[in-house]
Amino acid sequence: MRAAVPPLAARATSVAGSPVRDILALTARPEVISFAGGLPAPELFDTEGMAAAFGAVLAESPRSALQYSTSEGDPGLRAAVAARLTGRGLPTEPDDLLVTTGSQQALALLASALLEPGDTVLVEVPTYLAALQCFRFAGARIVPVPSDDAGLDPVALEELVVAERPKLLYTIPTFQNPTGRTLPADRRRAVASVAERHGLWIVEDDPYGELRFDGESVPWLAGLPEAADRTVLTGSLSKVMAPGLRLGWLRAPAELRRACVIAKQAADLHTPTVNQLAAARYLADADLEGHLERVRGAYRERRDALLAGLGEALPAGSRWNRPEGGMFVWVSLPAGHDAAELLWEAVAHNVAYVPGAPFFATDPDPATMRLSFVTHTPEEIAEGLRRLARALHRRPAE
Repeated sequence: MRAAVPPLAARATSVAGSPVRDILALTARPEVISFAGGLPAPELFDTEGMAAAFGAVLAESPRSALQYSTSEGDPGLRAAVAARLTGRGLPTEPDDLLVTTGSQQALALLASALLEPGDTVLVEVPTYLAALQCFRFAGARIVPVPSDDAGLDPVALEELVVAERPKLLYTIPTFQNPTGRTLPADRRRAVASVAERHGLWIVEDDPYGELRFDGESVPWLAGLPEAADRTVLTGSLSKVMAPGLRLGWLRAPAELRRACVIAKQAADLHTPTVNQLAAARYLADADLEGHLERVRGAYRERRDALLAGLGEALPAGSRWNRPEGGMFVWVSLPAGHDAAELLWEAVAHNVAYVPGAPFFATDPDPATMRLSFVTHTPEEIAEGLRRLARALHRRPAE
């Protein structure tokens, strides 16, 4: 008689998969116009510049490019990222940084280094779905901080810090995923002050900060003196260069950074060497600022095309915001609508979006949805909105 195979770890069966990834698989058909995934527009990738960077690295230093590397990351890439952060107003040294395999790995390393099972993590309402997955996988208890159209409420944050004694606050203060909103400077200072008074770690996720179309830049939490010694800034090259590189980084105080290096050694030893060297070469040789200007211009047009058509596509009484950058618009349908149920009708009309409910740590709002505007051209967006209108019964089928 054969014994039963031992069961999976409880965390492997208790954390659900990503609905966003499931929807992307569902809508992979080329005829579908998808507002679902936060996928950078592939036609805007600088393929020639990236090919030149990889070619130069493989031609000039193939032995090092194809070899194992240090866990901390290539010194040249860390120097390039540090220089960009410093140029954007956050003084940074290369040794302040750890290169990660995408910024998602940065969150996983931080969870390993900071969280014990049962520790409390505070998050915005709503928040990035994959961060919720990461913290749940670590066994954390997730508590949402009341938020409004400007972001999390610092007064409510302090009340929760006192009541819940959390280990960390996770926030995306600039062009947040999924809402696209940006936390104002006065609230950032208030959040930093709460962290200073109560000994709270802040994880400041900034994947979209360089995709600003309108308005003025807002200082990082990591740059505020009250929070500088207790803030981890995570970032990525996915949105400014290409997500397929899987290159991210974290900027953290020394002791925490060393703990994350050890966690990374246990996870994957190091991020792929050739990708790091090619990215460093690209940052040295290519005109990234010129590339970003083209990307921002295209994304601004796409955002405006989406906003221009939402009034006709959505049911009367719907609300949505106007983000100053990033990739997403957040929609609230009138009470009684269920965006998850309506998605199937939308897919039948060859258009898709992401229901908002999975982005809530607790008490999901079924009437919400996230729309990404960056993947399709303005003409495709207009057609997608016409299909969405038909799916939502705003106009008869043509």
